[in-house]
Amino acid sequence: MSAAAERLPLEVAEDAAPPKRPGTLARLLREPAAAAALVFVVLVIAGALLAPWLSPTDPYDNDLSKAMQPPGSPGLLLGADAQGRDLVTRVLFGLQLTLLMGFASVALGGGIGALIGFTAAFYRRADGVLMRLMDVMLSFPAILFGLAIAAIAGPGTEAVILALSVATIPLMARIVRGAALTVMGLDYIEAARATGMSDARLILRHVAPNCLSAIFVFGTLRFGQVILLGSALSFLGLGAQPPTPELGAMASDGRNFLFFAPHIAVIPCVAIFLIVLAFNVLGDALRDALDPRLRI
Repeated sequence: MSAAAERLPLEVAEDAAPPKRPGTLARLLREPAAAAALVFVVLVIAGALLAPWLSPTDPYDNDLSKAMQPPGSPGLLLGADAQGRDLVTRVLFGLQLTLLMGFASVALGGGIGALIGFTAAFYRRADGVLMRLMDVMLSFPAILFGLAIAAIAGPGTEAVILALSVATIPLMARIVRGAALTVMGLDYIEAARATGMSDARLILRHVAPNCLSAIFVFGTLRFGQVILLGSALSFLGLGAQPPTPELGAMASDGRNFLFFAPHIAVIPCVAIFLIVLAFNVLGDALRDALDPRLRI
């Protein structure tokens, strides 16, 4: 046998080797919009965490001599509000509370909703009751939950987090139930059942891990919605109370000065818009990156 013939199987094997698939992060960075959204989200989170070190002044330090100064004034990059407080500082500390409301609401409501979704998918007798309860909860908007909770417990950040968490539960439950039903229809789930695996172990070891991509994508998209809803509740006076810096409350404070100093309301509104847009773009990109049908 010639040397060329001996090398033929190796060359064929090398040519037949499947190409290496890019990871999720590589697929995200390959899209300019998704990469820009990811960078912006990282910067926003970093700005919120490092606010005490990045802020030029104290968020509660007012100077009436600087009241309603426009952006670009000496020592005031984004201007000052009606109390003379630096808007750079107020926005940075406002990010902390706004992101906290978003993370807490998605984590609490998403966790409870995921548990209900797995239970409904795994135990068919409970499915009807749980899903009809979720349908009833879906019929109430988040703002109505906020009004009801604020009427009982009083306005505040805790009331907003509780209202948004309750509004997130039925949405997450339906997403998780659909994903879990798809996974449970696969052959290896039946094989695991046949081995006598307990229900809890089957859910934790096989069903839940295969639903993580759907949960993560929905959580990212829901985060932007929660930020918008939380800011709206704060704008209505149901969330953080003055002088606590929070983007929705800051926009509410600035609405009285739209004709004299529009930047007081516009700047926090632009911040809310960019955050919601970034998380929506990132959520859409994650959905595409984690979809096995789109992997090449």
